[in-house]
Amino acid sequence: MSKIFVRERRRSKRGSRRPRFSVVATLGTDVRLYKEHFRRKELEELAQAIEAELVFLAMEEEDDDDDDDDHGKKRRKDHHERKHD
Repeated sequence: MSKIFVRERRRSKRGSRRPRFSVVATLGTDVRLYKEHFRRKELEELAQAIEAELVFLAMEEEDDDDDDDDHGKKRRKDHHERKHD
């Protein structure tokens, strides 16, 4: 059976009227997804249509003691750090 692996988004809460889930991976199916974020109902309908099982992945707990403040953030180069050709 095909599987769709899903996790809950960190910045979306219940009742915020924003899609709460992101598809992490698919297994055993050749499906193309054109959105980044989905509502649970959309995922359930998709899984039913392609006869796949939804697998909800557990979210990692955030450590308050973590010294890495840039975790998960993209770093942009400053103007002075860019190499000029």
